[in-house]
Amino acid sequence: MIRRAIYPGSFDPMTNGHLDIITRGSHLFDEIIIAVLNNPAKVSMFTVEERKAMIAEILPETENCKLIVEDFSGLLVDYAREREAFSVIRGIRAVSDYEYELQMALMNRHLESRLETIFLVASPNVSYISSSLIKQIYNLGGNIDGLVPKLIAEKMKS
Repeated sequence: MIRRAIYPGSFDPMTNGHLDIITRGSHLFDEIIIAVLNNPAKVSMFTVEERKAMIAEILPETENCKLIVEDFSGLLVDYAREREAFSVIRGIRAVSDYEYELQMALMNRHLESRLETIFLVASPNVSYISSSLIKQIYNLGGNIDGLVPKLIAEKMKS
């Protein structure tokens, strides 16, 4: 049986913190689906297709874990059932993340009892990075080098 997990998010933009979680999660699973949320109600810097293409290009090499990039809309539990993936990976940077993620994990488990959420604590060197902060810094003319992969920084600047 394949140990398959979903790592869901908007990834707008993908950061070095996201890559840290993917790399560390790849040691726990045979397959990780990086599931880009398609939320038409949210104004994004990049389209879903642009995000998927960039993510596919910057994914790290893994020895025993297949990394797949897809998009989804609607409830995560429905997508998990469809993909037969009953593990969800979530990164935790701070107590505030935990409070929100715990509530989501419990609701997801209520909606789908087979769904388990695995929390990975962010590595200290990326624990302060978030997509929203990256966009804010970029929009105010700040330097985002070292916070996002080089390709992402180039795409943001173009």
